[in-house]
Amino acid sequence: MTETTTVERAQQLKALHEAPEILQVVNVWDAISAATVAALPETKAIATAGHSIAAALGYADGAMPLDVALEGAKRIVDAVDLPVTADLDDGYQDPAETIRRAIGLGIAGANVEDRLRPFDEAVSRVAAIVRAAEAEGVPFQLNARTDALVRGGDRPIQESIDDAIARGRAFLDAGAALVFVPGALTGEVIEPLVEGLGRGKLSIIGAPGALPAAQLQELGVARVSYGPFTQRVALRALRDLATDLYGAGVIPADTPALN
Repeated sequence: MTETTTVERAQQLKALHEAPEILQVVNVWDAISAATVAALPETKAIATAGHSIAAALGYADGAMPLDVALEGAKRIVDAVDLPVTADLDDGYQDPAETIRRAIGLGIAGANVEDRLRPFDEAVSRVAAIVRAAEAEGVPFQLNARTDALVRGGDRPIQESIDDAIARGRAFLDAGAALVFVPGALTGEVIEPLVEGLGRGKLSIIGAPGALPAAQLQELGVARVSYGPFTQRVALRALRDLATDLYGAGVIPADTPALN
């Protein structure tokens, strides 16, 4: 099998983002989880979960050093021949340099969060990322995240929605591919976001309680990912198995054989 280049992977991811069908990306955290998800015929792209990579390596979410984060993403890139979009927290100290390094590792896109920085600063960081990717000649797919909902505190939800739309529009104008708005779980929140950003421009996280992908597609959502919840489900399965083994259980007979 001929491996694709970073440019080709980025082009593939761009096409998936622009397709009328919603893109579902199941988040992974290491080489084996990436290979497992990539083996499914439904998988078109792979997304890393920064929280999950950090947890696997003993770091708190948001506290993983850049070099560690990039190495974790690189293992995933090397394990698959699909576009990989990486969770790169807030882009670290120099987001443009972070993206240059990510592109050098074969990463085709990334989530970068604004952490509700001042508006102009947040937009400037997005623009710097876009310029860096353009200089590398890669149609890098920036899933620009705004924390307007999850860091909105006690302000009215409509104020947070309006802030997310204003930031998202500015991110799109600066060259971002999509706007990622964690915390958008219901139609009452998603509908105005889609209206404000445009159909096919909103990315959300499928947290517990979120709408099914088919319904999100009807609402005009472009992409849904699942963040650290995939790892949490896997860890719950491990916990339940261990509990059973400590009782009268045995390893299930239908356990897949080692490759």
